[in-house]
Amino acid sequence: MLIRLLTLLLAAQACLSAADRARPNILWLYSDDHAYQAIGAYGGRFGDLDLTPNIDRIADEGVRFDRAYVGNSICAPARATLLTGKHSHRNGKFDNYTGFNHDQQQFQKILQKHGYQTAMVGKIHLKGQMQGFDYWEVLPGQGRYWEPIFITEEGKTVYQGEHSTDVITRNAINWLENKRDKDKPFMAMVHYKAPHRSWQPTTRWKERFKAKIFPEPATLFDDYKGRGYAAHHQDMTILHTMEMGRDVKAKQPERAAELALIDKNDPRALTKLKYQWYMRDYLACIAGVDENIGKLLDYLEESGLAENTIVMYSADQGFYLGEHGWFDKRFMYEESYRAPLVAKWPGVTKPGTINEDLVQNIDYAETFLDIAGVEAPDDMQGESIVPLLKGETPGDWRKSLYYHYYEFPAYWHAVRRHEGVSTDRYKLIRFYGNDVPNGEEWEFYDLEADPNELTNVYGQAAYETEVAALKEELLRLREQYQVPDDVGGLPVKPLK
Repeated sequence: MLIRLLTLLLAAQACLSAADRARPNILWLYSDDHAYQAIGAYGGRFGDLDLTPNIDRIADEGVRFDRAYVGNSICAPARATLLTGKHSHRNGKFDNYTGFNHDQQQFQKILQKHGYQTAMVGKIHLKGQMQGFDYWEVLPGQGRYWEPIFITEEGKTVYQGEHSTDVITRNAINWLENKRDKDKPFMAMVHYKAPHRSWQPTTRWKERFKAKIFPEPATLFDDYKGRGYAAHHQDMTILHTMEMGRDVKAKQPERAAELALIDKNDPRALTKLKYQWYMRDYLACIAGVDENIGKLLDYLEESGLAENTIVMYSADQGFYLGEHGWFDKRFMYEESYRAPLVAKWPGVTKPGTINEDLVQNIDYAETFLDIAGVEAPDDMQGESIVPLLKGETPGDWRKSLYYHYYEFPAYWHAVRRHEGVSTDRYKLIRFYGNDVPNGEEWEFYDLEADPNELTNVYGQAAYETEVAALKEELLRLREQYQVPDDVGGLPVKPLK
């Protein structure tokens, strides 16, 4: 009898192991402030420069999402949304300064309970001990580019003389190769610090980019005449906000020589030069990330893992690369609101697919669970994009997205609080608070007629019907997502 029980137990374990092996692995690749317009697969003014061949490879072998957005365009809140599948007002992480409750439900805890090995390596920007990961090694806070400190459950490690991008990749591969339980499927999250401000690339990529000249955006010298108070009173311009020292390293010998050749009192000339310095460092950081993603993709192929591993690449939000004369993010305008998302799932995604459905970062937690065959909790607020990965758009897929930025007043960039709703064509934004004229100001954009969002047409008779419809949709989404009427002492309920 005992022998029979042991035989049945071993058979059950064998079946379970086989089932676990059949479930796909997930490799989630994530960077900080990587603008979609700086990825070759997305085309645009950098499209012919071959800056991201390995990220492009993911898109070529799978799906490029052209309408992937975030719910709050700032680093730590985006990461809290990634883990929880909830907007900021539901997960409690409104800005980069408030705390994060690690005890709340997160997708990796659920995956762990359902047999997945989970790992987080790199930047998470959420203070406190990570939960739900079998292995985690993360940068404290923003982390350092050079000689980075990493924290684990055991303590701290300093990687002397090394660059964080290289260390993150090496440690991720080490976990995949040597530290995980290979009888279980894995969820590995590899999060790069790059290309976050102040853009310190590896020496090899800095050298390759030090003399390059990059095309300028059409709106580099935007005067904001078509926008409202918030655009005029931000503090995120290349000309005035970008620091000559830590940001663009103007004292470096070759840059000091370039600076000596222009009239420093000419704002256009100084803006153009600072933009080139910015792009050299920013894009060199991205080249370093892409190079390391290539190492991860090669490891999957060489180890035999590629055929059963889903690879997804995204960033915590978009970023301004000189558009409107800006850097940074925060606004609901396209460059910061929209994020890159490419994914390949061997045997499932059709190579070279372009998806134009509205996707948001509240969807990723539910997607990871769906891939694993696990039902998402009812309190998660997104939708699984697994059908979209399969080339199937559900008939009831969303037609609009909700956005809310909270970090004002704040030390950085002076972007006013605002919320809004967008569809595939229109965008309605409501700036609010004591530092906005009359406590409230609306903007409305027709992205088909005005893709650069240069002219606010709110109040124009030609758009009365569309504005009214989006105000109603904003109210509906606020009810759907349970947005409170008061956050941080400020009213957020939109007026009809």
